[in-house]
Amino acid sequence: MRFMIIVRATPETEQGVMPGSTLMAAMARYHEELARAGVLLDASGLKPTAQGWRVRYGAGGRTVTDGPFTETKELIAGYTLIQVRNRDEALEWTRRFPNPRGEGLDAEIEVRPLYEMEDFAGVEGVQEFRDLEALQG
Repeated sequence: MRFMIIVRATPETEQGVMPGSTLMAAMARYHEELARAGVLLDASGLKPTAQGWRVRYGAGGRTVTDGPFTETKELIAGYTLIQVRNRDEALEWTRRFPNPRGEGLDAEIEVRPLYEMEDFAGVEGVQEFRDLEALQG
């Protein structure tokens, strides 16, 4: 099972403030542990929304809006993607996730399971995605 650990954006991350050395070291140790355990698939921080854009879809077509976006509670600052045997294992790893703002500060991460191909059994059109998955190896 794959799970995404989502780090919520804060006013600091939206201003491009980089983490301090203590937090960077804690994050590096945590991700090293994930890698040694063979469960780390990917991890990355995201640049502030001022460097991004959104595409909205509606009856009139698509509209592109450049960042920044003001509602930081709805924004993502980074993620870690893991693959584990079950929800309990994912929960155990996420309990160990370093506070993304630094110890003693308010912060939040969100954890969500990813859909797997078997979740789409019987859905028309899924074979094309299976073929694509096979191409990727």
